[in-house]
Amino acid sequence: MSVAVDPYAEVGADRRFLGGINPLAKLAGPFPAILLLVFVRDLTTPSVFLVLAYAVILAGTRLTRTVALILGVALPLGVVVFGVGMSVWIDASRIDRSVEIVSIGAWTLYSGALEIGFATSLRLAAIVALALIAGLTTTGPDVVRASVQQLRVPYRVGYTALAAFRFVPRFRHELDIIRQAHRVRGAHGGRFAVVARWWGYVVPLLAGAIRHAERVALAMDARAFGAHPDRTERHLVPFRARDVVFLGGCWVVSAVVFAALFPWTLG
Repeated sequence: MSVAVDPYAEVGADRRFLGGINPLAKLAGPFPAILLLVFVRDLTTPSVFLVLAYAVILAGTRLTRTVALILGVALPLGVVVFGVGMSVWIDASRIDRSVEIVSIGAWTLYSGALEIGFATSLRLAAIVALALIAGLTTTGPDVVRASVQQLRVPYRVGYTALAAFRFVPRFRHELDIIRQAHRVRGAHGGRFAVVARWWGYVVPLLAGAIRHAERVALAMDARAFGAHPDRTERHLVPFRARDVVFLGGCWVVSAVVFAALFPWTLG
C-alpha cells in the first residue's frame, strides 16, 4: 500500500536541541559575537568562536551529509584557500618581515603575511559558523511565524513572505514533472540538446508560476486576508524558558571570550 506524499509540504527543522529553540533566539544569540568579530585582528578570538560554533552545531543538530560537508570540507577548505590567498596578496611593506617562509625570485612570503591572512580567513569562518547555528536548524517559514508572533511584524508582510517560501518546493516539483515529460517524449541528445532542453524548461515553469500565483491570490481573498488587524495562528512558535537560557548563554559566553581575548588596548 503506497502512501501519498504532499510535494508542497514544508520540511521542518531537525527537532533536536537547536531545532527546539525559537528562531529569533538562534538569530539574536550569536549576533553580538558576529558583530564584534568584524573588528578582531588576532588569531585566537575567531578560533575560539569557531570551535564553540562547531560544538553547538554538532551537539544541537543531526549530522547529515550536508552538515558534514559544510563543517568538514567547505569551511576548513575555505580557511586554507582564503588564508593563503590573503597572505600572497597582502602588501609586504605593512607587515612584520622578520621571518621568511617562502622566497621565489624577488617575491617573499613572510610570517606576518601568513598571520594576517589566516586571521582574516578565521574571522570570516567564525562569522559563517555562528550564522550556521540558525541557518542549518531553522526554516524560513518558522522565522516568518516567529517574527509575526514575537516581533509583531504585520501579518500581511509575514504571510506574503510565507507564501513566497512555498513557491520553492512547488517549482521543484513542477521541474521534476517537466523533466519526466521530456524524457517520455525522447528529449535527449548531446551537449547542445542539454542547453536547449534547459531553455525549454523556462516557459512551462513561468506558466506554472503564474497559475500558482493566481491560485494563491484567490485563496487569500477567500480567507479575507488583510481584512482584520490580526489573524489566528495555526502554527505557534513560542518563546519559552529554554530560548531565554540559550539567548543569555550565548551573550554571556561571548562577553567572557571577548573580555578575556579581545585586544582592548589597541587603537
